[in-house]
This record gives sequence, C-alpha cells and structure tokens, in this order.
Amino acid sequence: MDLMKGKKGVIFGVSNTHGIAYGIAKQLYDAGAEIAFTYAGEAMEKRVRPIAEEMGAKIIMSCDVTKEDEVAAVFKEIEKEYGKIDFVVHAVAFANKEDLTGRFIDTTRAGWDLALGVSAYSLVTVSKYAEPIMNEGGSIFAMTYLGSILSVPGYNVMGVAKAALESTMRFLSVDLGAKGIRVNCLSAGPIKTLAAMGIGGFSKMLKAAVARSPLNRNVALEDVGKAGLFLASDLSSGMTGEVIYADCGCHSAYASAEEMDILSNNIEL
Repeated sequence: MDLMKGKKGVIFGVSNTHGIAYGIAKQLYDAGAEIAFTYAGEAMEKRVRPIAEEMGAKIIMSCDVTKEDEVAAVFKEIEKEYGKIDFVVHAVAFANKEDLTGRFIDTTRAGWDLALGVSAYSLVTVSKYAEPIMNEGGSIFAMTYLGSILSVPGYNVMGVAKAALESTMRFLSVDLGAKGIRVNCLSAGPIKTLAAMGIGGFSKMLKAAVARSPLNRNVALEDVGKAGLFLASDLSSGMTGEVIYADCGCHSAYASAEEMDILSNNIEL
C-alpha cells in the first residue's frame, strides 16, 4: 500500500514493539512513510534504535519533551534532512506511579505538574516547532484515552492530563487551521503495553473493556495503528479538532447486558 508514499514525519513516544506508538509507526511505514524517531534518554535508546533502524529512519534522536531546546533541536534536524514534513505523532505521557494508585484527592502538586507538563503541555511545544516546517494539509495527532471524560479507577491524574491534552488539541486546531494543518486526538482502548501496566488495576480495565464493548473484545494494536494511519493520511483531510475513538465502541456504551442485569438486581429505584 502506497497511501503514505512520499510523506515524511516524526513520532514522539515509541518505546518498544508492544506499544501503541509502535503500532502506528508500523502502519505508517508499511504504507510508505519516512519516519523520524525520538527516544526519552539513553535508557530508552537501546529499545528504540533497533525499531527505527528496521524502518529505515534517517533521524533517531533523544528528546525530553519537557525541554524546549531538545524539541527545537529535533525539528531543526528534521528540517535539515527533509525540508518539510507531513505528520507528527504525539504519543508521550507520564505520571508518577504513586499518583496512579489510591485516591485522586491525594495527588501531589508536584505529581500534577509533572503529569500535565509531560502529557499535555508538550503537545504545545511540539506543535510550535512543527508548524514552520509542515506542509499544507499536514497532520498532528496525539494519543488520549477515555479517562479524559470519564472517571476510570486507577487513572487518576492521568485522566486530568488527557482532558487537558484534548482541550489543548482543540485550541491548536484553530491556531494551525489557517495554514491547513490538522490537529486531532486518537483515543485508544486499553491495550496491554509497558506504560499501561503502571496503572493501578489495569487488568480489571481490560476485562471491563471486553464486557462493555459492542464488539465483545479489546482493541488490538493493529486496530489503533490503522486509525493512526487514517489520521496521518489525506483520508482524514476534512477532519480537525476531533477526538477519534478506536476502542471497539466502549466509549459509546453505558453498560453491557450483563452489567445491566447486575445493576438491576442490586439497585432499588
């Protein structure tokens, strides 16, 4: 498939072959895209570099998205190598483990600032440096989750960060729309990734997703990858300021039939 032939872009957030960012990168690469990769410090380089090299990446750089000079350096190198680019994938998020367990009310100020800085404000920084070198019709999209609009046990401050990310996306879509650049979010259902395993009670989230999903299954890495390919490509040329869901319909269902039976048997009206 040559859907992305001649298209160039960068992915922030690939960490291993089991992550959502990898699933998107694989679909983009298989569709003909040229991809630049970043990794978060030396510890992640040994995981990311083999993936990037396998996909023929010309740029593989360390980048802490909370440091503006490092983000600027990445885009300077991209401009030097490619001139203009067509897509940016933001798949970066982080919160302290202790802020993903227990009660949300116990979230520390430092934990709040860290989670929102890494997971939401970084989209502003990335977009700021991407804008000057993006082709008209280019696409920027960020990874989010249903915990942005619903209270999901164990997601805690990351839910607030994702809500901020989605709002950020909407304001950026207005700023960049005048240049024909689209900005969206892709909300994936729960997938067993290295990052997700740090969320308290994640195994229960997986089971709950199957129970609630109209498709009666969890979303697969390939499903999310295809949705990412759609957003990065010209197929989504008329879409911006949107949250696109790839979660087997979980976001659209109040409860499964089994859950309704449980609720009706245990709640007096």
